[in-house]
Amino acid sequence: MHIALFGATGGTGREVLEQALAAGHEVKALARDPSKLVPRDGLTVIPGDVLDQAAADACVEGTDAVICVLGTRPGNEPVEAPGTERILAAMAKHGVKRLIAVSSMGVGDSIEQINLAFRVIMNLTLKRIMQAKEAQERLIMASDTDWTIVRPGGLTDGPRTGNYRAGTDKSIKAGRVARADVAEYVLRQLADDGCVRQAPSIS
Repeated sequence: MHIALFGATGGTGREVLEQALAAGHEVKALARDPSKLVPRDGLTVIPGDVLDQAAADACVEGTDAVICVLGTRPGNEPVEAPGTERILAAMAKHGVKRLIAVSSMGVGDSIEQINLAFRVIMNLTLKRIMQAKEAQERLIMASDTDWTIVRPGGLTDGPRTGNYRAGTDKSIKAGRVARADVAEYVLRQLADDGCVRQAPSIS
């Protein structure tokens, strides 16, 4: 499958990229700094910023599905919503319907899956980022794409474990989960339409 990947240089994005290439997918990855991505077979790097519509168009053109793992670093202006606007416009222009986006547990109707102590921490230190993800999710849910929004718990580094719960069951509570496991679950959605127009959690 030909995949357009946004957020490839972030922690989870790198895991998605590595696993996608290992599985034999062709990946077009947008990167503001292409030097952060090692050239290899199956990877086409598109230099540019997701806020540049022409760059987003170039990344999406000729692909079968889009994976969006955009994230905002502390102190920077949030890119989730404006970047997603450009991605959705590019998908409409090029007739690409499948979208898998990574958000976060605690966003939207998953707020009840977060324990009270962490909700307080989120309100104090992550409020701006969570608001950006809320805005992003609203845009995606209002689109006519075949979207899936994956909401992970607290992200950690390390190898794939396969030790996680995922799905739309609200009994799944926020806990730590490896970025590599999130990437595995994200890529599984490419061949599974069971969560189309749904927002499964993974923890």
